[in-house]
Amino acid sequence: MSNNLYFQPKREIETCFMRQFPQQLRNNILDQQNHFSKTPSQLYCTLESSMNGGYDDVYDSPSTVSFSPSESLSHASQLSSHSSYHPCDQQYSPEGISGSCITDDRYYDLKHKLKELETVMLGPDSDIDCYYGDAASFQTADTYVTSSDNWAQVMEIIARKDLKQVLISCAKAVSDGDAIVSQWLLEELRQLVSVSGEPMQRLGAYMLEGLVARLASSGGSIYKALKGKEAASGADLLLSMHILYEVCPYIKFGYMAANGAIAEAMKNESRVHIIDFRIGQGSQWVTLIQAFAARPGGPPHIRITGIDDSLSAYARGGGLNIVGRRLSKLAESFKVPFEFHAASLPGTDVQRGNLGVSSGEAVAVNFGFVLHYMPDESVSTENHRDRLLRLVKSLSPKVVTVIEQECNTNTAAFFPRFTETLDYYSAMFESMDVTLLRDHRDRINIEQHCLARDIVNLIACEGAERVERHELHGKWRSRFTMAGFIPYPLSSLVNCTIKTLLMCYSDKYRLEESDGALYLGWRTRNLVAASAWQCS
Repeated sequence: MSNNLYFQPKREIETCFMRQFPQQLRNNILDQQNHFSKTPSQLYCTLESSMNGGYDDVYDSPSTVSFSPSESLSHASQLSSHSSYHPCDQQYSPEGISGSCITDDRYYDLKHKLKELETVMLGPDSDIDCYYGDAASFQTADTYVTSSDNWAQVMEIIARKDLKQVLISCAKAVSDGDAIVSQWLLEELRQLVSVSGEPMQRLGAYMLEGLVARLASSGGSIYKALKGKEAASGADLLLSMHILYEVCPYIKFGYMAANGAIAEAMKNESRVHIIDFRIGQGSQWVTLIQAFAARPGGPPHIRITGIDDSLSAYARGGGLNIVGRRLSKLAESFKVPFEFHAASLPGTDVQRGNLGVSSGEAVAVNFGFVLHYMPDESVSTENHRDRLLRLVKSLSPKVVTVIEQECNTNTAAFFPRFTETLDYYSAMFESMDVTLLRDHRDRINIEQHCLARDIVNLIACEGAERVERHELHGKWRSRFTMAGFIPYPLSSLVNCTIKTLLMCYSDKYRLEESDGALYLGWRTRNLVAASAWQCS
């Protein structure tokens, strides 16, 4: 990986701009920069030891993110065996310095040098605007200079140790191509984050991982490596997913809203075919099968088509046949006529022939936390996101249910996407503290197995490598309308049931119905939206 993404060597720093400074000042600036400059291999932080090495080392460390000098970014393809968090190495800092990179005399020494720089740069004949570059210049230009105002703001933010603001400032520097400030703030962030700290510290650890990976263009490798970690520890992942389902109401909320709409739409049908585009463990259908069993007049014949990428087998410990057997056994115990059809392929590959739809069936389609994975027109000319909606419309379904994270990250540029991710996951991480103690191993497992990979992907990846592409309900409404759907009314009875569910968690959760969708939020932030649709 080219070191051009980080500090440029002295030969490249000494451009025509630097040459206008007195020799001594130029030397001072370069000497100070060398204190902050480190190669990518010295600044890379990963997600490994807290996944593989237990948690005692996490609890014993004041900060659980370390930039390992021995780990080269040129070996990004080896991340599946080398990606990890580990305690901060207090011997890491160069020249025997430990802790913050801007402490004690070095802080004031830097401030003095910056003052000298300001005097030269902002003289009566100077034009500071000519020294600015754009984001592309971060990788290619020979010069890049930060304004003295920006330096002053950075030092003030660091002095306050406001982690959220440091994260935002670092992301802005990365977005602007400001190599010096971004590198500086990455080092400061290392001192502030912890996977066993407060919600913002924990989230900050994973967002820091994403920033460093973005600078190293290794986000895709990390995402694949973390998938590899999951494949090697499917039992742990399955346990983490189950605990997440129990300790937070987000998934339960979505399942209850979708099942309520399907039960209402199918109340008079004798043959029901449910097509689930991300069946996972099949947990969503347990309560619906039970509800159909208790239906006056007897249960309908139920056929479920489960679509799932074969890579998800690591969590189940096997293929979709495991889900089929589990649901068949359940249906048999409740005397519900049942059959299961497995379609082990990615959603982007699904065609009508994979769905096995027969005449005489009432079709329900469920998109549970899956549509945001489908690339749209901004990624591929195939536009699978809208293609699937048109495919589903051709089936003439009685109802289509959608559960999605209420987050705007699909086409957003890097910096607004970073701030949106920060705001969204801040609320989610904070909500977990209500149920699980801060140092509880289950909470750490949930965040690392179920959330960290997604956060890194949102921040570090672009193009086809960025698979986390959420949209707000308003955008989904536009897509469904263009595909020929209209809203299907959600059941008021389901709303009451969900309100009762939330009473078991915290009064900070809130339920809101608006624009044909049901929203679950934490405090003032909507986190999940559920909606239902029917053919127009």
